[in-house]
Amino acid sequence: MSFALLRTTEGRPPEFGLIYPPDHGWLAKAPAEEVLFPDLPVVDPHHHLWEHPGFRYLLDEFAEDTAGGHNVVATVYTDCLTAYRTDGPEALRPVGETEFAATVAARAANGPVAVGAGITGFADLRLGAAVEEVLTAHIAAGEGRFRGTRFATSYDGDPGIENSHTGSVPGMLADPEVRKGAAVLRDLGLTLDTWVFFHQLDEVAGIADALPDLPIVLDHCGGPLGYARFTGRREAEFDTWRRGVRAVAERPNVNCKIGGLVARLAAFDYRTAERPASSTELAALWRPYIETCIETFGPDRCMFESNYPVDKVAVPYRTLWNTYKRVTEGMTDGERADLFAGTARRVYAL
Repeated sequence: MSFALLRTTEGRPPEFGLIYPPDHGWLAKAPAEEVLFPDLPVVDPHHHLWEHPGFRYLLDEFAEDTAGGHNVVATVYTDCLTAYRTDGPEALRPVGETEFAATVAARAANGPVAVGAGITGFADLRLGAAVEEVLTAHIAAGEGRFRGTRFATSYDGDPGIENSHTGSVPGMLADPEVRKGAAVLRDLGLTLDTWVFFHQLDEVAGIADALPDLPIVLDHCGGPLGYARFTGRREAEFDTWRRGVRAVAERPNVNCKIGGLVARLAAFDYRTAERPASSTELAALWRPYIETCIETFGPDRCMFESNYPVDKVAVPYRTLWNTYKRVTEGMTDGERADLFAGTARRVYAL
């Protein structure tokens, strides 16, 4: 099934890509599941917190989700345009989000989950070498937790596909100023998270070659798409996606986050489904993508992510992590340890 709309509590059909609150009544209809591998430590390396109109998802809401039975021990907070400063130099305004995330992390410090043990925040790499001022401000604001920046450059010419909030255009990762900015990340010992669509994977390979000492993270399985102009073409485009992922994986400085498959891949039509999919159903839909990433990068360069609360619109946290565990049931304990915590700990120095 494919779709281009998000379920909302009001039943309205908003344009794809906008963030709307999940329907908690519908999520409650998810099939009951026992937690698989309940003692396995989990580090969630990609989640957000925010308070949008009608959609509050802050520490209390996240804590409720992480308390669902999986052994979540730590997380990495990922930027989402939250709590920016409202005055001062434009380039420094995103530092407010790191300040916010550090406050949340301090509040969670005595709890069961080290929320925000690592923080990634936005810094405009188009500033080139001048981005150092922004990054050093992030480092100070993070109080020891700031780990790098996510520079989202996902772009497709189809107006039905929402592009990244960076205001991206084709080829941004090859821009000389962007690469100068990325070199500052390297020099400061920070990471670069990338968010591209699958037909842009060569751009990730290019910047990885240009800066082989820069730790790079490929977000969301390398951005497979299954809606808008890609509706009904998921199988046809799979080989293109796989070739791109394999090429990026040849660069040893790139690691892969596995997740973010709910909306963009459009494999499960939660708009019209009577209930959320079970982990068995989702594992069948996502297995080709998950297994390709693991086989290509290796478990020691892959990490599972929740992409919450974005993906909460379709799947409960408990079911999501059971999906990942179900796909990895045949792996060794060591491989599973890397995928669920070890890789994230190494990449983000937790």
